[in-house]
Amino acid sequence: MSGAALNAAGRPVAAPLLRVPAGMGSLADYGRLASEHMEALAWAHLEGGSDQNLTLAHNRQAFDELRLCPEPLADLSQASTLVSLCGQNLQWPLLLAPVAYQRLAHSDGELATARAAMAMRTGMVVSTLSSYTLEEIAQAASAAAQELGRCGPLWFQLYQQARREHSLSLIRRAEDAGYQALIWTVDAHIKRSSYPLPPGVEAANLRGMPQQRQSGDLMSEQILFGTELARSAPTWDDLTWLRQQTRLPLIVKGLLSARAAARAAQLGADAIVVSNHGGRVLDGAVSPLEVLPAMRAAVPAHVPLLLDSGVRYGTDMLKALALGASAVMLGRPQMHALAVAGMAGVAHMLYLLRAEFELAMAQTGCARLADIGPEVLTIR
Repeated sequence: MSGAALNAAGRPVAAPLLRVPAGMGSLADYGRLASEHMEALAWAHLEGGSDQNLTLAHNRQAFDELRLCPEPLADLSQASTLVSLCGQNLQWPLLLAPVAYQRLAHSDGELATARAAMAMRTGMVVSTLSSYTLEEIAQAASAAAQELGRCGPLWFQLYQQARREHSLSLIRRAEDAGYQALIWTVDAHIKRSSYPLPPGVEAANLRGMPQQRQSGDLMSEQILFGTELARSAPTWDDLTWLRQQTRLPLIVKGLLSARAAARAAQLGADAIVVSNHGGRVLDGAVSPLEVLPAMRAAVPAHVPLLLDSGVRYGTDMLKALALGASAVMLGRPQMHALAVAGMAGVAHMLYLLRAEFELAMAQTGCARLADIGPEVLTIR
């Protein structure tokens, strides 16, 4: 056992379970168990935020400071969670956020997640940094949808590459593979990460493309400013260019100000993801939830806002929709469930969250998503 990979407790990493273990009743249960099934450094990388983890903690606090007002006696006989985003129908207002390198949690990685998403009629956003190619993931999703007779939207997340032809190549590959929307992440081009990927895990979509990293040379005259990494960071001109390159719905992810949201909409963004990247980029940043109302007021009503960062419960979903979100995105918990029980774990985790959301809707008298508004909330 001396060569076995060790988990955060210093014990050999437990193999993924073949079925959902007994007693799993919430996403938190998966979070508690997942550390046993992941290598210690991979677990620390997944769970960590930036610097002091202030933003990571604040994302959770923002949800906890809101209280819900129960409203019994509503007619729930025609209740529904259906929502339309960017011309596409979703069975409920949640998508799996783009999470990189899912083979860190399970050997099937994004393939298992895609199958679970289709099984639970849930949208999935595939990361540029996926550990299987975007084509392989699309094929797994399509095969699962055909086998099960159930499906959800499949979107592609783009990290801008240093050269536009490489970004365009990723866009064309996503279009050819059948992805139905493009999410452009703008807040994480420059971030600190010292985690070395283990053997067998790579950014499969970027094979053959040059990769940029911040220099660690103490004698260099530039740390960040003046480097190629800074020069290639996303700009408003890049949004204009992207809008000209694809007919897919174009969604900008990583905005936290009303001013930026308004400008993105003016330049052709079809939707915006209000996100601080799960607290992994700038410590001390505002939470998406607290800026959501101002951002909703700043953009046209037809431009959906999706909220990302910190969602863990069905009541969180309700709170986000009450403040102006059209849907939410879920990040780390999909890795927790994947590590514990692969596809079955992810599917079960989604079932738990949807059940919590429907219960929260019922308890607050909301038969449809359009019924969810600020009146269901009080602020502590």
